Formats: sequence, C-alpha cells, structure tokens
Amino acid sequence: MQTQVMRQLYLLALVLVVGYVVYLLSPILAPFAIAALFAYLFDPLVDKLETWKLSRTLSVAVVFLIISLLMITVALILIPALERQISYLIKNLPVYVNWLKDNINPWLQAQFGLEIDLFDTGQLSELLKEHWESAGGVAQSVISSVTKSGMVVLNWVMNLLLIPVVLFYLLRDWDIITARVGELIPRRYYDTVHKITRDSNSVLSAFLRGQLSVMLALGIIYTIGLWLVGVDLALLIGMGAGLVSFVPYLGAITGFVGGVIAALVQFGDIIHVVYVLIVFGVGQLLEGMVLTPWLVGDKIGLHPVAVIFAVLAGGQLFGFVGVLLGLPLAAVVMVMLRHAHQKYVESELYGRPSRSQQSPQADD
Repeated sequence: MQTQVMRQLYLLALVLVVGYVVYLLSPILAPFAIAALFAYLFDPLVDKLETWKLSRTLSVAVVFLIISLLMITVALILIPALERQISYLIKNLPVYVNWLKDNINPWLQAQFGLEIDLFDTGQLSELLKEHWESAGGVAQSVISSVTKSGMVVLNWVMNLLLIPVVLFYLLRDWDIITARVGELIPRRYYDTVHKITRDSNSVLSAFLRGQLSVMLALGIIYTIGLWLVGVDLALLIGMGAGLVSFVPYLGAITGFVGGVIAALVQFGDIIHVVYVLIVFGVGQLLEGMVLTPWLVGDKIGLHPVAVIFAVLAGGQLFGFVGVLLGLPLAAVVMVMLRHAHQKYVESELYGRPSRSQQSPQADD
C-alpha cells in the first residue's frame, strides 16, 4: 500500500515538474507546438497516401504542398478580404449605431420601459479606428523595430522558419516517435495507458479534425449564402459565425443577428431578413443532417464549456503555447477523469447498494 502511494506521489511530482518546465520554456515552444499540432492533424493524410504505394517522404512532400497552397490562399485572398470588410464595418459603424438607436431603443422602451444609452458614435468610431490602425500597422512596427531590436526580429523570423522544418521531421517520423513513446510505458500499465490514449485521440479527432471541419464548412456556407443575398459584410459575418459554431447554436445565433442587422441597415426591407433566415436555417439543417454525421460521426467530443475553459486557462497560464496545448490537455484530463470514475464505481470503495435500496418495494 505504501509503495503504491509513493508511486502515485512520484507520478504527481513528475507531472508538476513537466508542467513547470513547459511554463519556463513557453517562450520558445510556440513553433514546436504549432508544428506538433499540424503533424497530428495531417498524419492520417500521410498514412492514407502511403497506402497508395507512396513512400513516407514523398507522402510528406505532397502534404507539404497541400498545406503551402492552403496558406498561400489564406494569405493572398482571405486575410485581405477580411481586412477590407473590417475597415468597411468601422467606417460605417455610425450608421449601424444610429440604426440601433432609431429602431431598437424605441422598441425596448415601448415593450419593457428600457432605454439603452449606446456609445457616442463619434467616440466609438475613433476608438475602433485607432485600435484597428494599430493592429493593421503591425508589419510596419516590426520593420521599424529592426533598428531598435534586431535580435528580437531575427528570433521571430527564425521561429517562423522553424515551423515547417520541425513539421517535416515530425510528419516523417510520427509513427516511429509514437512507437518509441509506447515502448517507454511499463508493460503492466500498457493496456490502461493505451486505452486512455485511444480515448483521448478519439476526443481530439472529434474536435480538431471533425468539429474544425464542420466550423470551416459552415463558415463557407454562411459566407456564400450571405453573398448571394447581397450583404456587404458576408465574409466577416459568415466566417465569424462558422468560427464560433463549436458552441452549439452560438454561431447560428450570432451570425443571424449580425446578418439581420446588416441586411436591415443596407436594404431596409423584410425580404432580405427572410433571405438571411433561410441562409442560416439551411446551414443548421446541413450541419445536423450532413456535416456533423459525416465529419464527426458518433465520436466523443469535448463539451463546449470545456473547450472555452481549456483555451482561456491555457492562454492565461502559458500564453500562446497554452492556447495550443489547452485542448489536447483538456481531452486527456477528461478521459482520465472518466477512467478514474469508472474504476471508482467498479471498486469496493464505491460499495454496493443496500438491500432496501436494491428493492425499495420489498416492504410493500
């Protein structure tokens, strides 16, 4: 018994030491964490290409080409388009605020006796423009900082270039690395650890590969639908609704509200509101009947509250690295808690229900 307690204390101490080391190394771990995340996401694709008689190295090269094309597409098309729509929103923000004042305030006052004092449009616009210009001037700030702190910029560039290098080697040797890690596990614990690892992988796959695919698909569906309706902010509203759709109905609700306001301000009629309702209704039907069953299936997913907490807690403790590692750690912790709960229920400590609890109608 004492040996078991010492072993558990040793394991706890090991976990604490590893966590502390990760905390100390978090400033340099970002490229490795990003590369590991991409390697985890794209390893199944590499394995699939290997089944087509391609070598591991050639399969990794093909996947690298796919990733590069995706990155180039995002950098050249999506990001500039989003920037233009955000600038358009900030420029026309007084119009939206005035519309809310003229339409929502009278309705709230008439129905509930409430009057919301919205921000002054001039002050709000200047505040957002100031912050957006600051955000848009990041590249200029980085370039100008070369003369002030060349080593900082050099370190940032080196970390950026390190990601594809680390990703290549991780993808190429992913199966070897996982096999070597498995060999480090004592054989008497191997079955338990293997079960926990398998369940954790199921949770991560359901969210990272499945749910993220659903989010991207919904963002595209919402964007195309709003673009067909003629909404100027179609990309911003559609992709934003898709990104927050990991919380059930939150993406559809926020996107619908934003789409309705944008349609009313832009067109001023009910028919376009109906069109927006149809867009998000079709999106929800496709999500429930096609996307989720096809991309996620019956895998165990992370609870939305757990996802939000994991991301926020990881970012608070370890910064950007914590945001990347928060979800994998949350998945492992959740699976371990389920495993511990099952062991507890099956143990003698949990006990068995008394005879009266088993048959409460025995005295009748």
